Amino acid sequence: MDEPVITRAGLKRLRQELERLKHDGRRAVAERLRHAATSEANPAQNVDYIDARQELVSLEERIALLEHRLRSARVVAPRLGNGRVDVGERVRVRDLASGKKLEVELVGPLEGDLSAGRVSVVSPLGRALVGLRRGDVADVRAPGGGRSFKVLAVEPPNPARAA
Repeated sequence: MDEPVITRAGLKRLRQELERLKHDGRRAVAERLRHAATSEANPAQNVDYIDARQELVSLEERIALLEHRLRSARVVAPRLGNGRVDVGERVRVRDLASGKKLEVELVGPLEGDLSAGRVSVVSPLGRALVGLRRGDVADVRAPGGGRSFKVLAVEPPNPARAA
């Protein structure tokens, strides 16, 4: 998957973040700049002012990145009912070495977040899972070594997690 794909839920999350940064983020940084500019005569020597300017640069870079991602990403929906692991679906797997069970949602490369249970289709685990069916084994080659996971279930996305 070379093109940037994104789930509907991922698109919604990126849009919400963009709106929050454009409104609340810009407002907060502008207030910091105003406060820092009035606190000292020479802004070039004011550490708070310099720090706020750098925060503004970082904020504008993040906004530009999100806008680019939203323009370039293609929304995909899971092909429910075909029994194969696809972008947007939840997958339950078992690590064959440890027996540990794991549930993840397969998402596009712009929305992967392991702490939230979202694994990108371009990650080693994501690449190994795409197209498999229940009962298949995914051999994952990662920098930390190889692991094998058995697919226990392929399910539709969790509506509660999509928000």
